Amino acid sequence: MTASMYLHFPVFSIMVLFFGAFCIALFGRRKGVRNTIAVLASAISLGLLLYLIKPVMLNGEIISYWLGNRAVAGGYAIGIALEVDALSLFFALLVTVALFVSTIYSLRYMEHDDNIEQYYILLLMLCGGVLGLVLTGDMFNMFIMVEIMTIGAVALTAFRSKVFGAVEAAFKYMVVGGIGSTCILTGVILLYAQAHTLNLAQLASIIPGNMGFSTKVAFALLLVGFSTKAFIVPFHPIAADAHGAAPASISLIISGVLTKSGIYAIIRICYFLFQCMDKGTMQFLLVALGSVSMFVCVTMALVQHDFKRLLAFHSISQIGYVLTAVGLCTALGFSAGLYHAMNHTLFKGLLFLAAGAVLHQTGITDLNRLGGLSKRMPHTTALFLIGAFSISGIPPFNGFASKWMIYQATYMKAVETGNIGFLLVTIIALVTSVLTLASFVKVSQSVFFGQLPTELENVKEVPFGMRLAMGILALLCVVTGLFPNLVTSYITEPAAKAVFSVGAYIDSAMGSGYAQSVMANPPAAPAISFVEVGLWDPISWLLLLCISLLALTVVAVSGKYDKVNALARGSEPDAKHDLFFGGEKSVYSQVGGEDLFWGFKHNWRHYFGFMHDLHSGVVNDYALWAVVALALAMLYMLIVF
Repeated sequence: MTASMYLHFPVFSIMVLFFGAFCIALFGRRKGVRNTIAVLASAISLGLLLYLIKPVMLNGEIISYWLGNRAVAGGYAIGIALEVDALSLFFALLVTVALFVSTIYSLRYMEHDDNIEQYYILLLMLCGGVLGLVLTGDMFNMFIMVEIMTIGAVALTAFRSKVFGAVEAAFKYMVVGGIGSTCILTGVILLYAQAHTLNLAQLASIIPGNMGFSTKVAFALLLVGFSTKAFIVPFHPIAADAHGAAPASISLIISGVLTKSGIYAIIRICYFLFQCMDKGTMQFLLVALGSVSMFVCVTMALVQHDFKRLLAFHSISQIGYVLTAVGLCTALGFSAGLYHAMNHTLFKGLLFLAAGAVLHQTGITDLNRLGGLSKRMPHTTALFLIGAFSISGIPPFNGFASKWMIYQATYMKAVETGNIGFLLVTIIALVTSVLTLASFVKVSQSVFFGQLPTELENVKEVPFGMRLAMGILALLCVVTGLFPNLVTSYITEPAAKAVFSVGAYIDSAMGSGYAQSVMANPPAAPAISFVEVGLWDPISWLLLLCISLLALTVVAVSGKYDKVNALARGSEPDAKHDLFFGGEKSVYSQVGGEDLFWGFKHNWRHYFGFMHDLHSGVVNDYALWAVVALALAMLYMLIVF
């Protein structure tokens, strides 16, 4: 291999996925050929990007790869470019790791489905689209890749068309996703009309000094468009429907990959393209959206009876953590956000695969009809618990490390700015974590422990290939939790530094010194310090304990059920909530999945009633939410800029 051969690896990693999809379309009728092509394509793409860790992550190189030779006409760059810095490589690695694991899992999980060749074609095209999105340096190419991944996601959501709600979920996804894609395209058109270029680096050198009316509108369009891809509030119901209907291997991709594509694009437009994150109003917007997403979605998860829908709401809740952290505009916050984005791909992917394993063996996702599966599926139970401990922030698993850093980042932001609102964000994050743990106590009890229903007595463990895929993610959850310093030093901190190195990104594509020569206020490379308190610092643990007790108090008080007052209001409590010990073999004291937090839900009944009415399930309402969100975003941009 020549010294410069690796410069071609980004485009090769994308091409191999689309080429693999093409080969499966030609030769995919034979099972062995189809499986081999899918595994090889995903493994080669992952291997090519792993090779780039040393030059890009560790050595700080930015790869600028032009498809054809770069041409300049009238001072504007012409041609499509790939631009790979540590940030884009970070997200690209998440894509390829998730794809590889999903492919391994699919070999046995999907073997009884029809039209398997179409499944693998769509899977590779979907991930190829996301990979192209995070590696491209061209705005219009970003839109093309968004369209590819949206079409692939819609088709895979409806792949098991006989599953109840699959076609409906795909239709909702298509409508709201189409609105998002239209917003992105319109935003790109407005930017091109003003700047006469589509190159992201050159746009970043022109747009920040020309924030006129059309530019502000373009910003709002792009922000809303990419928010639909991240499924943050108010676009979260679409994710729940899609996860509930799609195969578990695709839920891994939607949760671990598609949501990250939206977060990546939001980072690019806020930090690079418009360079507006120095404004407190923009920090407030992202932190507020993240905080609302994490809290609303975790409360929605508490009342779900379907295994996969519950996980879907938790997925968006965890994305709320990521958006909150990157919205702080601090080096520690950004490193923490990226760490949690990586962890989210791992533990949420593991949880969805575990749910898929349960569905594969039982045909059931209703929590009220499951129970006692640890006796029949011990390996799946152990792997699920690793994922549950991770998402709940239990040490020493990876979710604890990244959440700990997010708590620190929000608290330090409050201290540095004197803004008590950031301390409130810390409390919201802790309350969300408490509710997450409570929710997974419910899931664990409802699915894997308690009494085994008679109809499930013959259930067996899933095949080795499915356990292998889950085992890979479980191992990564443990390793990235045990060695947080290695993760931050070699992965998240280089990516965070890239975010604050806009000038280097521009110069890599346009030539050395370009940013300095054309920008009125060229971005200077800041002095970045990742000041953080160690995971085991006793003072920080004391502070965390105090805030946790406050969070627990909020949850406990709000969930307390006063039977006397309930009777006075005419609300007769259900006798099934009374403790009893019968002794008869036919009577069990197992609490159903819908009963575990009955008191909490009763005291919050007005909130949950409001959320129930708000989430009508009607696609017209969700489309209206998108339009209203766009109108509010435009109004906000016009006011604050």
